[in-house]
Amino acid sequence: MSPALTLRLAETPHSAPVTHVSELIGWTIGLLVLIGLVYWLMRQGWNWRRTQQSGLPALPAAPKATTESVLELEGRYFGTTSAGDWLDRVVAHRLGERSLAELTLRPDGLEVVRPASASFFIPIAALRAARTDKGIAGKVVPEGGLLVVTWEHGGKLLDSGFRGDHPAEHDNWVTAVEVLLKAHAKVASPSEVQQDEAQKEGA
Repeated sequence: MSPALTLRLAETPHSAPVTHVSELIGWTIGLLVLIGLVYWLMRQGWNWRRTQQSGLPALPAAPKATTESVLELEGRYFGTTSAGDWLDRVVAHRLGERSLAELTLRPDGLEVVRPASASFFIPIAALRAARTDKGIAGKVVPEGGLLVVTWEHGGKLLDSGFRGDHPAEHDNWVTAVEVLLKAHAKVASPSEVQQDEAQKEGA
């Protein structure tokens, strides 16, 4: 290449990179507004649910344990929903908050300790069933990856979902809850029979 041609190429003006700063700022602001709107709508929905569920009684605290625990489980609490409807989240009394959890199954019920949220206790008389599942409160995991406990509170059937640090233990929990419920039913049956007889005599 000749020196003259090289000089002409060097003198040729190069196009400067075009930046649309104003458009970029506009898109950024629009995106932030959209995120803020979605967050506000979520908060409104959450508050609406809390208002709708305001009639749900406060959660009972665990009484002092008088016997040894049957089983213990460490993991995460994923939430509580209306029984059978894994999208109908219950948010009253902080039941909608996901958190770490420690579960203790006792002869008198299920104790749920949540260090960063509200702990609660499910009396044995309120326990209805336990099963493994794959989803609750909008959270989906592999099949059997959730331990779901069905219980009654304030006349409403609820499902609470937990995922243990070792999901293989879930089946043991299902079996233990079933055994505990059967034992409780046998203990409760005589008193129920006596009540029925008393009602018949009174009639």
